Amino acid sequence: MTPFRQEKDSLGPKEVPDTAYWGIQSLRARENFPVSGLRASKHLIRSYAFLKLACARANVEKGGLDAERGKAIVQAAEEMAAGKFDAEFVVDVFQAGAGTSTNMNVNEVLANRALEIQGKPKGAYDQISPNDHVNRGQSTNDTYPAAAQVAALLAFRDLRTSVTTLIESLRRKGKEFARLPKAGRTHLKDAMPVTLGSEFTAWAVSLERVLELLPSVETGLAEIPLGGSAVGSGVNSVVGFRARSVQEYGRLTGFPLKVARDPFETMQSRWPLGAASGWLRTLALELVRIANDLRLLSSGPATGFDEIRLPEIQPGSSIMPAKVNPSAAECLDQVAFHVIGADTATAYAVQGGQLEINVMMPLAAYEVLFATEILTNYLPVFARTCIDGITANRPRLEKYLVESAALATVLTPRLGYLKVAEVMHEAERTGKSVKALLVEKGLLKQEEVDSLLGEAALLKLTEPVP
Repeated sequence: MTPFRQEKDSLGPKEVPDTAYWGIQSLRARENFPVSGLRASKHLIRSYAFLKLACARANVEKGGLDAERGKAIVQAAEEMAAGKFDAEFVVDVFQAGAGTSTNMNVNEVLANRALEIQGKPKGAYDQISPNDHVNRGQSTNDTYPAAAQVAALLAFRDLRTSVTTLIESLRRKGKEFARLPKAGRTHLKDAMPVTLGSEFTAWAVSLERVLELLPSVETGLAEIPLGGSAVGSGVNSVVGFRARSVQEYGRLTGFPLKVARDPFETMQSRWPLGAASGWLRTLALELVRIANDLRLLSSGPATGFDEIRLPEIQPGSSIMPAKVNPSAAECLDQVAFHVIGADTATAYAVQGGQLEINVMMPLAAYEVLFATEILTNYLPVFARTCIDGITANRPRLEKYLVESAALATVLTPRLGYLKVAEVMHEAERTGKSVKALLVEKGLLKQEEVDSLLGEAALLKLTEPVP
């Protein structure tokens, strides 16, 4: 039989498993919101632990908390930040508004661990209270958004590394394929030549440009509402607590955290999470484009482009023998689609606040952190299992290149637009090559055709004009 302890809150008593560090309010949340089985992100747990650690130290320093209780709470928060109590976060990510259930889950775990450190029984909240001591000078309204924004900063630090890994893989392929000319395509129709390498390099550059947008998002996330308490005024906090807690929070996390320029605005608006989600959407859209281009270029082999070959990482069909699909690119699409959908949910949550507080912030925090997590997890895998092993199908590249009537565009300065169009249409109608028709019609000599449309000339055409 599991031993129980009795705890009491403002609604009355309940029995809580005595082995649990969480308490009665966490229990009520478990009973009231059995929605998804999803739990708080590891980044949110870490950021909340650092926040409570910073607040405990600031309260002791400024006289809001006695040293004995403060020391125990600090030790408990340090252990939480190290991951010791991850299993104690039992509240569903879909919960009551504002994140009160998560904040109290944190407060109860820290209070009960602090009591244990002092040799006292769990639930002895008259000695160390989740509300009066761990939550001293704080509210869910300022701590949850502050912790969520710092969690996003932690998560983006990991994601930046993953995106950079993919960029490096794309750039390596760009160099490997730098001198492989191929038919370009616009509107999915034949166009002037490019190199296979330029396509890969361009994908890398597009992701680099997205990364260049991230610092402005991080600047917004670093301005936090901690110290605002219930509505921004800092009610029930001691003088100096706001500035000192934010300063210590920044020191603990390594981020340049700032006190809100307007303590009321930063309680009301969750635009920093909206901006973070929008940046994730931008990244996802570029990833979808890249994944779909790879799928298109590798389509076939008999009935598609078949210009590149993706690594064969698993069988592609339960009924068609030897069929291999672009599985890694398909997975990347699905990850990116989820990120785009998460942005829509976040947008609704960000606009869903009223007056002094946004009660929908648990949804926004979850969507941003989960979207970041799945991208962080998969992008290095995609780089390794897909990009790094791509090979060029040189015969197919050459075949499409020499057969492309679009190459005749280079003849326009010599023969004029209408004459070149006439030759191109005839080539398409008769199946004859453009090169052969140019000589046959006496428009150019063979050596002139070779000079204008030979291999060296075509490779030069792929270079940007200074």
